[in-house]
Amino acid sequence: MSDEDFDLDLDDLKRRMDGALASLRTEFASLRTGRASASMLEPVMVDAYGQKTPINQVGTVNVPEPRMVTINVWDKSLVGKVEKAIRESGLGINPQLNGTIIMLPIPELNEERRRELTKVAAQYAEHARVAIRNVRRDGMDQLKKFKADGMSEDDHKIWSDEVQALTDAEIKKVDDALENKQSEIMQV
Repeated sequence: MSDEDFDLDLDDLKRRMDGALASLRTEFASLRTGRASASMLEPVMVDAYGQKTPINQVGTVNVPEPRMVTINVWDKSLVGKVEKAIRESGLGINPQLNGTIIMLPIPELNEERRRELTKVAAQYAEHARVAIRNVRRDGMDQLKKFKADGMSEDDHKIWSDEVQALTDAEIKKVDDALENKQSEIMQV
């Protein structure tokens, strides 16, 4: 076999690592930071029309003020279900009804809750790091197979270094995202 037969798909590895980073950003968006954000309601599902439905598919989510989220529910029969879903979501928000509009005042976070949220953010980041390392391991395993099939030592080293550099860059992105999120959470 010639060296051209050993082609590691770095783009695929990068795409998979970027997927872990995108997942992390989604998880970070759902963390409540004391500032109102429509994305904080993304994980909340409403039991509507016989199935679990995201809130943004049963009403319009707005952020009229820095500490207020409003949901204008389109179907009056779902207002109670949306309110119940928010109460049971664990966000620690107490919905207030005003006709078909549900208002969610976002309370100020206390110091203890901020510290808890930074720990949760760190856990999310660690999960992303593990996912990235798993992708790295897949790439390295592929390289081991190539080496067993006759890849030269030099090529193996070059490819290994590229996979490691890609991994390091992606983990740095995770660390940067974590640092930004933690500073956002601790900001009073």
